[in-house]
Amino acid sequence: MMLHGANIYKYAKEIGCDPQEIIDFSSNINCYAPEVDFKVEQESITKYADSDYPELKSLIGTNYKTESENIALYNGATAAIYALLSQLKGKSVTLYAPLYGEYEKAALQANKDIYKINRIEDIEQEVEKKSIVIFVNPSTPEGSFYDLEELFLEWKRKKCTIIVDESFIEFENHKSLKNQINDYKKLYIIQSFTKFYACPGVRIGAVFSHKKNIRSLQVPLWNISSLDAAFLQKRLADTTFKEAAQKEHQEQKEQLQRILKESNLFEIIVQSEANYILTQSSHATELFKHLLSHKILVRSCESFDYLDASWLRFAIKDKTAQKRLQEALSAFA
Repeated sequence: MMLHGANIYKYAKEIGCDPQEIIDFSSNINCYAPEVDFKVEQESITKYADSDYPELKSLIGTNYKTESENIALYNGATAAIYALLSQLKGKSVTLYAPLYGEYEKAALQANKDIYKINRIEDIEQEVEKKSIVIFVNPSTPEGSFYDLEELFLEWKRKKCTIIVDESFIEFENHKSLKNQINDYKKLYIIQSFTKFYACPGVRIGAVFSHKKNIRSLQVPLWNISSLDAAFLQKRLADTTFKEAAQKEHQEQKEQLQRILKESNLFEIIVQSEANYILTQSSHATELFKHLLSHKILVRSCESFDYLDASWLRFAIKDKTAQKRLQEALSAFA
């Protein structure tokens, strides 16, 4: 079973090639990744950084229209998930599934009681009072974006602790709930910076919440490296990045949709509001192996709740990579 995307090393070994030869459609990283003029100063290595990372938090605050005191930084969004669930006091966790699998693992590790709501078929199902509710928006693996206004009101009425993962929200300028963190003090927003800012090797994620919550989180000193912080500062300071990235995303998303549709290999192609497209095919297992033989890795989705191996997810990539995918799909017999 494929538990995560981006495991090119495992599959490269399986087919006997260099990992860099594989085109990774399983990894949902922004296809727009301009070069960064990034030089490492000796001082940034030989001296301790300010453990509060004020310059980085200031840039994040500017980009996300919030204050530095509302931000806690972690060594990636996954680390933020585990840290947050280990520190929240509630025992009951409601997962709006399918969703990123690490949420369930983190809840289990924190000895929480887990309840699942099938958000695709039964999103209005009742939640327990004062429970911890977790919702990924836009969702994974299919990329649906939800207007959470009614659910948010219901969660607040039941005094729930709310975790909303907005790691893919910037690709299409959707409305964030970050502006609610000062009004509802039991709201936490998880944000990965590696997805939109195209830097998975840079391990920085954040929790946005009311300043009292941020102060109570037990964030380790020097939680992120000076090099990671310096790179993300460069990316965030690029005022042209967001608009250019969104434009490129839309162009390549339309191209990928056409490629998948014109292949006639998929019974279902799900409309996405993120940088990946979920499909269903009666040939999915054979198709996965065929594409891998062409050094193309896609995400098999049987590890997600309510899905099976007939579902494949394709991340949006650049024009050259998607042309290779088109050729490989055309060669499928």
